[in-house]
Amino acid sequence: MEAVKFKTVNDYFSAFPASTKSILRKMRSTIKEVVPKAEEVISYNMPAFKQNGVLVWYAAYRQHIGLYPTPAAIETFAHELRQYKTSKGAIQFPIDKPIPTSLVKKIVRFRVKQNFEKAKAKELK
Repeated sequence: MEAVKFKTVNDYFSAFPASTKSILRKMRSTIKEVVPKAEEVISYNMPAFKQNGVLVWYAAYRQHIGLYPTPAAIETFAHELRQYKTSKGAIQFPIDKPIPTSLVKKIVRFRVKQNFEKAKAKELK
């Protein structure tokens, strides 16, 4: 069976049941509150927000919503993330619990700053 290649975030959302779509929309709106002018794209076949490079990716699975903010963000917020399953580059928020929106916003702000500093350093070269 061939994997579906999503072209837009809405295409991605349409592949899920209503209950999952609702959680994806919550994640999307939470991120948009922090970066309202960021570009929404599909990257690695999942929704992502770009501003001076990709800030975060997110995706739905059967048991969780994954947030992919890069390893530095996970290390920085390790203490606040201890109740969630994490790996080097991923955070798993259980699908049956509310998205921790204030934590997601903090992580996105961290990534905005990180990408801005990286872009600034590139300019200075």
